[in-house]
Amino acid sequence: MLKKIIAEFIGTSFLLMVIVGSGIMGESLSSDEGLILLFNTIATGAGLIVLIWIFEPFSGAHFNPSVTLLFLMKKQINIIESIYFISAQVTGAITGVILANLMFDLPSIEISEKVRSGTHIYLSELIATFGLLLTISIISVKNYKAIAPSVGLYITAAYWFTSSTSFANPVVSLARSFTNTFTGICPDNIIYFIAIQIIAVPIVFFVSELLLKE
Repeated sequence: MLKKIIAEFIGTSFLLMVIVGSGIMGESLSSDEGLILLFNTIATGAGLIVLIWIFEPFSGAHFNPSVTLLFLMKKQINIIESIYFISAQVTGAITGVILANLMFDLPSIEISEKVRSGTHIYLSELIATFGLLLTISIISVKNYKAIAPSVGLYITAAYWFTSSTSFANPVVSLARSFTNTFTGICPDNIIYFIAIQIIAVPIVFFVSELLLKE
C-alpha cells in the first residue's frame, strides 16, 4: 500500500506542477492567451503520458478522485484503498501547486481571482469529465497498453473543445485555487466543479458497463 500512496502523491504533485508551471511559463513568454493555452496544453498532455507510464505499475496512476471512485464502483479497489488514494491525491495536488509557485518566485500560496463560472462552464466540465472517465474505463479493458497516450491525447483535445479547458479532476480544481496565475480558479467556483466531476462518475460507470457487457 505504501508504494501506491507514494505513487499517487508524487504523480499528482508532478501533474499539478506541469499544469500550473507551464501556465506560469506561458504567461512569462507571451501575452497572447491563445499561445499561453497552447503551451499549457502541450505540456499537460505530454506530462500526463509520461506520468502514467511511470506510476501505472505501482498504483494504476489515478491522480484523480473521480478515477478512484470509478474503480471503486467497478470493485477494482476497496474503500480503504480509495481513502488512501484520495488523501494522497489531495496532498500531492496542493504540494504540486506550492512547488510550481515557488519555482517561479511567487508566494507559495496565492488565492486565485480567476472566475470560471456559468452554466456553460459547468456543462463543459461534465462533458470533459465524462469523456476522460469513459476513455479510461474503455481503454483500460480493450487496449490497456494504450491508456497513457489515450488519456494524454484526450486531455490535449479537451483543453480546446471545452469552454472550461477541461479540469476533469476534483483535486486539480481544488489545488488550482492556490495560484493566482493563468491556470487558477476562484475558490467560489470550486464546489460546482467538484460536484459535477463526481456526478460524472456513476454516469460513466453505467454507460461503460453497458458498452462492455458481453
